Amino acid sequence: MPLISEADNQRIADAIAAVERQTSGEIVAVVTRESSTYLYAPFLWASILALLVPWPLIYFTWLPVQTIFAAQLLTFLSILVFTLPRPVRYWLVPRGLKRRRAHRRAIEQFLTQNLHTTQSRTGVMIFVSVAERFAEVLADTEINAKVPPGTWQKIVDTLTERIAAGQPGDGFVAAIESAGALLAQHFPPGSHDPNELPDHLIILENDEL
Repeated sequence: MPLISEADNQRIADAIAAVERQTSGEIVAVVTRESSTYLYAPFLWASILALLVPWPLIYFTWLPVQTIFAAQLLTFLSILVFTLPRPVRYWLVPRGLKRRRAHRRAIEQFLTQNLHTTQSRTGVMIFVSVAERFAEVLADTEINAKVPPGTWQKIVDTLTERIAAGQPGDGFVAAIESAGALLAQHFPPGSHDPNELPDHLIILENDEL
């Protein structure tokens, strides 16, 4: 199932285009299924638990070394197979680490999508990473300086509430309109107002593993 339906994708594109007609600022919306594969987590946990297996067998049994090694290897492989599926991987990684990884991905996308290069430094990015249940609004220096503290977080809260309710399209549209209203208030359309960035939802592809 796609993260965003075709209908919602079009609604988001239309919302961005409509908002940018009212401001000289730029809005980009980005969604990704995950900010990392966290493929290291199953190997890490399988290795740690497998390393613990030999000690009780060494101290409390007379099993030969070959049997103990086989038990250790079987433990490693069993835990690896059990923890390799994506949902289990996500569960193994601490929430704080997932949030830091998603925040780093958001910053990477802010730079990748050239939001820091707009003429007026008024780019705003709405970023969602689904696996981490993470959303963030990043804004360039000029618009960020004019927005009261907590404003972006309010937009994020509304966005995440709509996503949790199964309405990601509504959430993105509401976030775009709220960010657009702030941009229009402080940066109305000018005589030279090029459309520098994409007017559609950017969906990032992820690795299959």
